[in-house]
Amino acid sequence: MMKGLVYAFTGGALITLQGVANSRIGSDMGTWQAAALTQLTGFLAALLLMLALTGKPDFAPLRQVKPLYLGGGALASVIIFSNITAIHHVGATLSVSAVLIAQLGITFLVDGRGWFGIGKKQMHLPQFLAV
Repeated sequence: MMKGLVYAFTGGALITLQGVANSRIGSDMGTWQAAALTQLTGFLAALLLMLALTGKPDFAPLRQVKPLYLGGGALASVIIFSNITAIHHVGATLSVSAVLIAQLGITFLVDGRGWFGIGKKQMHLPQFLAV
């Protein structure tokens, strides 16, 4: 559990830093261009890390992924565009706060209804109060 929380905090911190960096890039070259550049550098970094950590790519399991989920990466372009635009309009703090509220709301639906093959979780008053 501790390992999962460390990864979650690390990811959360890096998402914030990425959003601010993307906002600066977007100011210099345009929002969609920044989203495309971020996607490209993210792909290259993931590919290099995969090669460095595993030694060889294994894309065979790709055939087992449902087509609906293959478009998940495309959502990142809209996420990046939305974050850049939000930071330009309302600043980093309010943007991140709104993103967190949206994430919590959607994850309650995903967990509570068992969407996307996620095991259905019972939501009780303490979980709602925690949000």
